[in-house]
Amino acid sequence: MSPELKHRIQVVLAFAILVAALRVAYVFYERHNDKGVEAKKAEAPPLAADYYVVPKKLYPYDLKSARQLTQQPVWVREGYRYTFYPYNQATHHADFDYEAGQLLPIERLEIKDVTTDVSPGSPDQKQVIAIFDRAGKSYAFPIGSVKEGNYQIYSDEMLFIQDPHELYKHWPQATWDAIEKHEVQSGMNEFQVAFAVGMGIPESQSDPAVKTVNYPNGGHPIQVTYRNGRAAEINPSN
Repeated sequence: MSPELKHRIQVVLAFAILVAALRVAYVFYERHNDKGVEAKKAEAPPLAADYYVVPKKLYPYDLKSARQLTQQPVWVREGYRYTFYPYNQATHHADFDYEAGQLLPIERLEIKDVTTDVSPGSPDQKQVIAIFDRAGKSYAFPIGSVKEGNYQIYSDEMLFIQDPHELYKHWPQATWDAIEKHEVQSGMNEFQVAFAVGMGIPESQSDPAVKTVNYPNGGHPIQVTYRNGRAAEINPSN
């Protein structure tokens, strides 16, 4: 074998060894990088348990399906948002000229019936109403409308058909105690505050970590400022 050929073979072998070494180094780099990504994923905080709660819905599309509301108790999703009216069992009509009150935060109701009634100011349309009793008297509140046989029923957005105490049983007992007293405490999240004092009206904001919400609270308005999703400042509001 000539010296020139030996030199060429040595060059080729050296190049092959270099390529192999680079390949091994790359493989080790990729594995290390993958482990780093997996470690970061493992370190990422889990989603709050509230986001895993998926309340059941009835998806009512007519009177018959809406009457499923009578088959179990229901709970009000947003208190101080929905008005109810006196209902006359003899005439089968609600008195929409007189507001009897507003449904309370997570108030438990026994729906006695779901029917239709006149829609003030809309002679070509009727309201779908849910009837319940309170303190021995009958009341009704609208849960939808019907026009020319086409129903629009939004009870799924208004009512829970499962006990919220069970849906959110992962909340501490101290939180539930405050909710039952309609009190807002520091550290509550928006779900918990809404359960305590009802619907809220958020203010415009620029910082995604800070959110201010005004709650009518049945005539006792309060303002809650959330920081990173938790109530940080709680003040009376005018």
